[in-house]
Amino acid sequence: MANTPTGHKTDVIKALGCLLLVGTLLALSLSVAKFADAMALPRLTFLMVAMAGASAALLLLSLPKRARWRVDRRIIEYALVSGILMAMPNALGFLAVRHVGAGFVSLSFAFPILVTWLLAVLLRMESLRWDRLGGVLLGLTGGVVLALSKASVGGGQLGWSLLILLLPLTLAMGNIYRTWRWPEGVPLAYLTGLVLAGAALGLLPVAISTESAHIGALFASPAAVGLLLVETGIFTVLYLFFFILQRLAGPVYLSQIGTVAAVMGTAIAVLFLGESAPPNLAVAGGLVIAGTLVFQYAAWRAAQSSTRSAAHQPKES
Repeated sequence: MANTPTGHKTDVIKALGCLLLVGTLLALSLSVAKFADAMALPRLTFLMVAMAGASAALLLLSLPKRARWRVDRRIIEYALVSGILMAMPNALGFLAVRHVGAGFVSLSFAFPILVTWLLAVLLRMESLRWDRLGGVLLGLTGGVVLALSKASVGGGQLGWSLLILLLPLTLAMGNIYRTWRWPEGVPLAYLTGLVLAGAALGLLPVAISTESAHIGALFASPAAVGLLLVETGIFTVLYLFFFILQRLAGPVYLSQIGTVAAVMGTAIAVLFLGESAPPNLAVAGGLVIAGTLVFQYAAWRAAQSSTRSAAHQPKES
């Protein structure tokens, strides 16, 4: 089972770097989805093919370690269940972006951290620490401020706005499951590639049943192919570092990518996609940054405390 980062400065910096990179790429992938929708490309098929392409790229990357590849019941279960739990929120975001905007979809990623933390505490995967809760609540408050600000200037169609609330729950379930059932002894890029393949397989029947007549549009123009390649590249880097962060820091730490994606996604939507800026964007961003820093410091203190306790344990003769 993955743990929180150790107290070593290098591990803390690695985790924070992965967190910022993954959160930013997650927001960027939603912006690319909006461009794909503007080109009238089949949205679920676009997502499925991009995930399949990223899966192939990661498996190629893992070829030097193919001696450690394995396919058994545990690996197949992990790839399919993790893939479906990964595909569901992505598909929901891709479908909703037309109706509520990339900024609003990005906002929904601010909320999985609290759900993940509560599930982890209930399942005794995390201990109840008030300083960490403070960081979670600060970040969550920033997400709420963004959501309320967005609603005040018009957040899109009500039905889609309510449906997008399912996204945090599926993300939290995925965060917990991937840590709980993590298979040891396989290369990281290989495992990530299999999970993305599982996600693409999970989308396949839905994409074929709803968009089969439009699949050709993905390859009908250089612009469409180029956009698909961009999304494939984003997914390849995003999910490789996503799994690195999961293994390094655990599900609750990982779920902070949502608050990063919420702020970065809103900024991208405002600066590059022409969406209106929420009135309290600076306040919300400050709260998210403060919450992330408090959580980081609390995690570092916990790791330092564990290290000191271990160092003072009497050694057996």
